Amino acid sequence: MLVEDSLVVRELLRHILSRDPRLACVAAVASGEEALSAIDSVRPDVISMDIRLPGIDGLETTRRIMSEHPTPIVVIADSVEDSSLRISMNALRAGALSVVEKPVATTHAGYDAVAGEICTQLRIMAQVPVIRRRPIGTEWLGRTAAAASAPAANLPPTVLAIAASTGGPPALARVIGALPETFPLPVLVVQHMGAAFMDGFATWLGGVVPMPVTVARDGERAEPGRVYVAPGDRHLELGPGRILRILDSLPVSGQRPAATVLFRSVARQAGATGLGVLLTGMGEDGALGLLDMHAAGAQTVAEHESTAVVYGMPAAAVRLKAARAVLPLDRVSAHVLKLAMPGAGSQDRPA
Repeated sequence: MLVEDSLVVRELLRHILSRDPRLACVAAVASGEEALSAIDSVRPDVISMDIRLPGIDGLETTRRIMSEHPTPIVVIADSVEDSSLRISMNALRAGALSVVEKPVATTHAGYDAVAGEICTQLRIMAQVPVIRRRPIGTEWLGRTAAAASAPAANLPPTVLAIAASTGGPPALARVIGALPETFPLPVLVVQHMGAAFMDGFATWLGGVVPMPVTVARDGERAEPGRVYVAPGDRHLELGPGRILRILDSLPVSGQRPAATVLFRSVARQAGATGLGVLLTGMGEDGALGLLDMHAAGAQTVAEHESTAVVYGMPAAAVRLKAARAVLPLDRVSAHVLKLAMPGAGSQDRPA
């Protein structure tokens, strides 16, 4: 189902969907009210959601759909408008799965790439189960995964690297948002997202967490109590002396920025004083990098299946036994605090 108030864009989206035989438009509506009215009878597999709608905007429409008729939602946003970016990021927090650029005229130089990304995202997200998950059972409270090799060195961590993909923005906001402004480590973040949205994502994240958030710059030193987000379509690495490196080398696991690139650099530079966290996401990016951190004696954490929007990336890490702790999302920040600021977080018992 397409939700788009502009007739021109709505027809352009219809045309884009017609390029992919695996997609079919079952409804095209011009407002959030129409979407809410039609969803029961249409029962779409995935929804393309405009943000700037008359009446109920795309954010509120997303909230209501996810509350009443959970359905995968892909936000179609204008990447150059600050207000649209903020609303788009909040829509992700409300349950939308991803955000892609709004298409422009077919004669535009970037049209084919944008059209292809829209089809890809709709096709992939249609397969994501967005249902209310059962409360986490008491048998999982405080449990951790068994380590695959020697135990961690238990050295105080010096850097936190955290990565996510599908479902990542709200998960990152929840984990980083629970860390205090006085957090003693630099926080390096990889979030898989279209390059056009990374500046807006960093701005949004900075508005919902206590620590200052910036897009990482090549050559700057990572300082404690600050969050550095990998820029769009570039890898982020930790270099010697906590100097950040921004690379345009080839994608890894189909991703740039790639979590594995970040984690491997932390394994090299921080060794046993690294702290790696792998959250929700599709695919397997980050698992091999987290394994390298684990082998270096670092503390490593993967999100548990019970809270992951998509249990792909953390599942791959668990299969490799790369995670020393496997925790539901609401326990990750406490675990991180316990390691970085002893006494500040709740105590997690070993499995």
